[in-house]
Amino acid sequence: MQMDRKKYRLRQFIVLAMLLFVCFSYYIYQILFTANFQWRKEDGYLYIRRGADFKEVLDSLKKNEMLQDVKSFAFIAKLAGYQDNIRPGRYRIKANSNNIKVVRLLRNGKQEPVKLTFNNIRLKEDLAEKVGGKFYFSADSLLFYLKDPEVAKHYGFDTATFMSMFIPNTYEIYWDVKAKVFLDKMHKEYEKFWTKERLSKAKAIGFTPIQVSTLASIVEAETNQQSERSRIAGLYINRLNINMPLQADPTVKYAVRDFSIKRIYQVHTQIDSPYNTYKYTGLPPGPINLPSIASIDAVLNYERNKYLYFCASCNRIGFHDFTENYNDHVNNANRYRGYLDKEQIK
Repeated sequence: MQMDRKKYRLRQFIVLAMLLFVCFSYYIYQILFTANFQWRKEDGYLYIRRGADFKEVLDSLKKNEMLQDVKSFAFIAKLAGYQDNIRPGRYRIKANSNNIKVVRLLRNGKQEPVKLTFNNIRLKEDLAEKVGGKFYFSADSLLFYLKDPEVAKHYGFDTATFMSMFIPNTYEIYWDVKAKVFLDKMHKEYEKFWTKERLSKAKAIGFTPIQVSTLASIVEAETNQQSERSRIAGLYINRLNINMPLQADPTVKYAVRDFSIKRIYQVHTQIDSPYNTYKYTGLPPGPINLPSIASIDAVLNYERNKYLYFCASCNRIGFHDFTENYNDHVNNANRYRGYLDKEQIK
């Protein structure tokens, strides 16, 4: 009888132990593999700054309402050794991710790169603002480097030509990159862009890559029509070849730093600036914007023509009329001025 009681108690203990084991296993399974992030929501991004601790990571997750069960995540992070090994960066947290998946992602530092696209940039301040808002470094820190003569010299430029190092395109860059490393990346992309073929074409014109970018920036500012870019490039090269002033209106706008000007008057063309191509022959000291790849290639593959003059067309708005002689150009210019007066554009 006493033996039967012992067997009965043993069976109870075994059953209880098995039940506890099943419950514990289920709990472990739950905290490891059950969705704990962005339940029924879209993917989110977690940004971790340099020097952040685990508490800051938790605060960011809670602030952005990405984390459901804080304790289970903290428990798994502790077991995996992540709490003491925080890695900065921008991390994509997929909807309905579980704890173990996210902890592994963060612990291994598997960042989601930022897709950076920049275009329509005129000034260094514009570039700094455009880029600085997408990364951990500030716009001010990037602008400081862009204006530093020694930094420009390090990459083979001066402060007037430094902007030609930035080729408008789409790049993948990690969010926690430092400003200086970002510049290194852009320089590598610049060298990659200037292939042997492009360098050979520039040499055939008698241009350096910087000079190509400078002329391309003028072409870029002159027209939105892709079909006209190589023609305008050819026209300006014709002027350069005979030492004729470029007389490019966009360079005057750049000189006076007023890009809202619709009409260039004599008072504008008299300003004393190396960017005033009415006053000084040759190319300006550097680009007046970041020319697109299309504009750079339009210069490298410029149209061989005999044009020396062009004027905005009043018959085809957005396009230009091209001529080889000054008298025809004066007639075209007078017609366009009449159009501007009629439309009361000052």
